[in-house]
Amino acid sequence: MNFVDVLRDTIANSGFAILTWQQGVMMIVSFILLYLAIVKKFEPLLLLPIAFGMLLANLPGTGIMADPAGIMDASQAIPGARWYDDGVLRLIYAGVKSSIFPCLIFLGVGAMTDFGPLIARPSSLLLGAAAQFGIFMAFMASLALGIFTPEQAAAIGIIGGADGPTAIFTASKLAPELLGPIAVAAYSYMALIPLIQPPIMRALTTEKEREVKMEQLREVSKAEKIIFPIVVTVLCTLMIPDVAALIGMLMLGNLFKESGVVERLSDTAQNALINIVTIMLGVTVGATAEGAIFLKVQTLAIVGLGLLAFAFATAGGVLLGKLMYYVTKGKVNPLIGSAGVSAVPMAARVSQVEGQKANPSNFLLMHAMGPNVAGVIGSAVAAGFFLLLFGS
Repeated sequence: MNFVDVLRDTIANSGFAILTWQQGVMMIVSFILLYLAIVKKFEPLLLLPIAFGMLLANLPGTGIMADPAGIMDASQAIPGARWYDDGVLRLIYAGVKSSIFPCLIFLGVGAMTDFGPLIARPSSLLLGAAAQFGIFMAFMASLALGIFTPEQAAAIGIIGGADGPTAIFTASKLAPELLGPIAVAAYSYMALIPLIQPPIMRALTTEKEREVKMEQLREVSKAEKIIFPIVVTVLCTLMIPDVAALIGMLMLGNLFKESGVVERLSDTAQNALINIVTIMLGVTVGATAEGAIFLKVQTLAIVGLGLLAFAFATAGGVLLGKLMYYVTKGKVNPLIGSAGVSAVPMAARVSQVEGQKANPSNFLLMHAMGPNVAGVIGSAVAAGFFLLLFGS
């Protein structure tokens, strides 16, 4: 065999020879997301692993998401294939499919969350609830398109809660066939909140409203912070049992933090555990965006509906914030309503940034954290409601 034959065979067996246009498009999308994560710093902890996972999955011939053993779909199993024959990212993805990763993420989020602002201003619950408007708008829009079942529409709607773990948890129960695009849409839009929310916030508020400085929150006692996660767990689970896994892990993590008696567990949940799970979840969620699967009308519709859900969620929170502004005679800045989506603390930071643009002496972060953490509870309850309606 001469050099020319070797070169020809090498090229024929390379990824270049089998690269499809769909894979090329998705690789370009991954490059754009990597740019936004690294250069623009749009929530890189989420966007960077998602984008790189997307890149890996669309490099042809790697088999990195192959499933010959049928772990994800038994009907596609190849006779004689064993579980360890699956691609490495497909094996890790089992943690997403089984909802283990979303629950562990909620444990870590709970350990990092301070419910003090919500306890100090219980009215924040209303803003968190208003921001769930996007979930139900996306649900109705999905049904109106006529290409999704009610179960699929419910799973798509949860994207509007700006809560990736909850979206994954719901999709795995109601529409596992759409888990990949729903997860990609949810996490991508969460990372792009600094781009999506500000135009909507400015369009729905006046300069005078954005300039409002809010009074300092009252100090919340340690006893209140310890009792809160226990009470929320009991009430939410009694009301909607399907929400027990998410709310339970969220509040357990928070109890680790607030009890003050398990510092090692709290530190592990806040740092090592959530960082490890974020890497595995982000990369494997991105890896579900394979070109041949992702570039379909149904999948693109999910991406569009996800954006619609985020827009209506932001608008719902801001509009209720405006109502509270008028009811309190200008004591509530409507911008904090946009933080009612449950992307913690990203949405609260956006409220802070927009408030300071209008008034450099404004400090809305802690006020926005109330609706923000209320949104986490609200999106989980909304997911539980859909599971109660459509779950088998």
